[in-house]
Amino acid sequence: MLFDNLKKWFSVDMGIDLGTCNTLVCVRGEGIVLNEPSVVAVYKGTNKVVNDGQAVGHAAKVMLGKTPGSISAIRPLKDGVISDFEITEAMLGYFISKVQGRHNLFRPRVVIAVPSGITIVEKRAVMESAVRAGARRVYLIEEPMAAGIGAELPVAEATASMIVDIGGGTTEVAIMSLADIAQCQSVRVAGDDMDEAIINHMKRAYNLNIGEQTAERIKIEIGSAAPLAEEKSLDVRGRDMISGLPRKTVITSDEIREALQEPVHAIIEAVTRTLEQTEPELSADLVDNGVTLAGGGALLRGLNTIISEATGLEVRIAEDPLTCVARGTAIYLEHLEEWKGTLEQGMEL
Repeated sequence: MLFDNLKKWFSVDMGIDLGTCNTLVCVRGEGIVLNEPSVVAVYKGTNKVVNDGQAVGHAAKVMLGKTPGSISAIRPLKDGVISDFEITEAMLGYFISKVQGRHNLFRPRVVIAVPSGITIVEKRAVMESAVRAGARRVYLIEEPMAAGIGAELPVAEATASMIVDIGGGTTEVAIMSLADIAQCQSVRVAGDDMDEAIINHMKRAYNLNIGEQTAERIKIEIGSAAPLAEEKSLDVRGRDMISGLPRKTVITSDEIREALQEPVHAIIEAVTRTLEQTEPELSADLVDNGVTLAGGGALLRGLNTIISEATGLEVRIAEDPLTCVARGTAIYLEHLEEWKGTLEQGMEL
């Protein structure tokens, strides 16, 4: 008992939002302590991380699309799940070590948010990677539940709470009641698909090849799902697909809105499918409770407006939607004994 208490006192237990685009770590009493891109730079043909294991997160993202032939900047998660186990393990180990700092007498307990649609094998892979990366005990929580808790929705009460969590690789749509998910849709269409739609539009309309970071900047600066009160324009630089030379052009927000129609429509379809499959009493609750958007995709201008038009429900954006899932994992960790029965139990070292 004394040893268990010592482990609690001297380990930095943490909640992790292991995202396709960004990894966030939340520590009890401290809030978000780490928010870095889920990117690792390795020497080509190996899994050795560049700069003595330090080229992770921000240090690796600046290399995307700019590496020499000997280095690859890799995003080891695709569609919310691990696509490269060894590199994910290296990334998690770096982040856990960075958060622990000098307080590393005992390995930490970790709660990790995962997409609701992943398989048992994929869940096992996440847990094994976290244990090898330095976690003492691993618990998994489904992302929409973590997002709902982080958004301070009454998920434990006998009323319907609806969350739409739009991340980088997946969109999670869930209706929760009594501390569990009553109805859920997980679609592998999210922020990355919006970036890809912008890249394809630039190729088709301008014969201009742009990278992922440029596409993301376009989405953030002028992207929208509904018409803007004042349309915007932006200078974009890339490589001409015909001449092969650098070139710039000017694009507008209305053409980017058109380019984003397909991924946005897929998200709306997931929302309406979830509502159609929901029990009548829970549907009735949503007339008053509405829908909450979380995740980076929630920040796309006008997305709440068009979802509201498609469903007839009030749609609001959670406070600080980017950190909802990470904050939810930390709250779960804080009340672990109460919630443990609803968590996926992991391994312990």
